[in-house]
Amino acid sequence: MPGAVLIHADALHRSGLAIDAAPRAMLRTQLGRLKDLGLDVAVGLESEFMLYRGTAQQAHAAGYRALEPVAPHNLDYALDHPVELTDFLDDLEEVLRGAGTRVEAVKTEGAAGQIEVTFPYGEAIAACDAYTVYQHAARHLAERHAMVPTFMAAPQSDVGSGLHLHLSLWRDGRNAFAIPDEGDLPETMQEAVAGLLSSLPHLGPLWAPNVNSYKRFRPHSFAPTHFTWGRDNRGCAIRVTGHGDGAHLEVRLAGADANPYLALAASLAAIHHGLTEQPEFPPETTGDAYQTDDGLPVPADLVEALADFRSSKLALDAFGPAVVRHYAYAARHEIRWHRHRVTDAELERGFDRA
Repeated sequence: MPGAVLIHADALHRSGLAIDAAPRAMLRTQLGRLKDLGLDVAVGLESEFMLYRGTAQQAHAAGYRALEPVAPHNLDYALDHPVELTDFLDDLEEVLRGAGTRVEAVKTEGAAGQIEVTFPYGEAIAACDAYTVYQHAARHLAERHAMVPTFMAAPQSDVGSGLHLHLSLWRDGRNAFAIPDEGDLPETMQEAVAGLLSSLPHLGPLWAPNVNSYKRFRPHSFAPTHFTWGRDNRGCAIRVTGHGDGAHLEVRLAGADANPYLALAASLAAIHHGLTEQPEFPPETTGDAYQTDDGLPVPADLVEALADFRSSKLALDAFGPAVVRHYAYAARHEIRWHRHRVTDAELERGFDRA
């Protein structure tokens, strides 16, 4: 929008102190805890969303049912796209470039009408700020192209959209996750992986905040079903990827509906736990990660995730009681809203069978 300025601000108390539960403050706190250990964080975000034909008003009038994807089938890595989709993607890249928000790649993904946007590696707060600009731009531009996007984690029963966090730790300008050719994971990376796998099960409301978030975790969906790790294994919750000095971790748990500041803050808190408490480093999961008995299962729903979060000493130690109370209340509110709503699926399954 010519002449418009978008300002990222921090939420403060009247005293000038940061509000602990504000997402940017939470992320900054976790960055500070790692900084105290002599470590800096580099982050690259990878976002998926669905794009449908029609305006937001038309989608609302239709009750968000029977929407038509902008592409009729799987165009993952396809060279050719419908003309209107190509125009939208070109405009999105141009607008983001003009807003100082560079993208590394824009492509179509595995589901019909699904888009993936990846961002270059950089500083953590700036990466999350850029993501908010991108979401705002995607919605605004889609409306101008008579399209409507959604960042739901599971907008359809057979579709999942993720927000993957690519991250590494750096000490004195060197990648602490660098892996020698054909070598074992460095100790710092092992501790980080152990922390992520032992801690993220207790921080679910921060990386999967909605009832819908948990409908993405299905076998062979490229969303994890267990807290496992593997080398270039996209069925695992934590994927070790890259080579040499480019080695890093990909945290594949958060869905497209996640707040990037919160999902990243949870991951960094988990890594801090791994570095300081050194939980046991689990064995690598090889082959089909959906057939393994390794690792805890991903929470079945928000109710289960909330129970773990509320009783988590790690969450209290990392974020403080006020933050845990705030996000536990948000999760309870989300659960209560859904509890007494009758869904289309219930009607389809039970209307003439009950």
